[in-house]
Amino acid sequence: MDEDLRNIVLGVLATGVSASFGWLGRTYFWRRKLRRKQEFFGLPSGSDCLLVVNRLAGSERGVHTTDVSALLELSALVKDCGARPRIVQHDTARQGLGEIAEFCIGGPYSNRRMAAHLPNLLPGLTMNVEQEPPEDRGMFTVAGETYRAESGVSEYVVLARVTRGEGGRPVFLLCGQAAVTNQAAARHLARHYQALAGTYGSDGSFALLLKVVNSQAYGPDVVELVADVTRAARTAPVAEPAAT
Repeated sequence: MDEDLRNIVLGVLATGVSASFGWLGRTYFWRRKLRRKQEFFGLPSGSDCLLVVNRLAGSERGVHTTDVSALLELSALVKDCGARPRIVQHDTARQGLGEIAEFCIGGPYSNRRMAAHLPNLLPGLTMNVEQEPPEDRGMFTVAGETYRAESGVSEYVVLARVTRGEGGRPVFLLCGQAAVTNQAAARHLARHYQALAGTYGSDGSFALLLKVVNSQAYGPDVVELVADVTRAARTAPVAEPAAT
């Protein structure tokens, strides 16, 4: 009887030790995964984060409902890191670069801060903001190539991570030709940040040109990588010599 009791006690102890090691292992890997996520997004626990939103076309203060969905996805990501999202309108953002992490959403025609970021952070990439001709509105130009939107069929978005400023916190740009492309970029970032961190490092910069395929049928879910335009987008164009 004493032998049976001893075996039971030893079995219980072994189970407890095994469970403890399992819990410690899971906690360690969870914390390591969280730490890597925080490093990539520049969001240590308790920090603030800026979400800069554009305006709805034709409205002074309104936000497109699809951009609201993008904000919700990014807010969930920020909260997962233990940080605090702070949503501000594009024309009220007065924040320097590198002090806190930032997500800037929308094209330069509807987001003044994006209009400042593109020539400053991605000088080799331009987005057409002219009304005419209508087929060229929102057209991206980078590395000598142009990318026009075909509404609901193929639309493009630039997803970029750039570090500038003394604090070293990243700025994420989600600059799309339509609201659905902004949401697609937010979803792509949330789903693939681990692969992006593996490719570019937790503190690296990148600029990716993505294509949203058939958004009228698939919404923001079907996304293709068109090109990694990091080098071209971050290289300022060479000024042509003035005519004499």
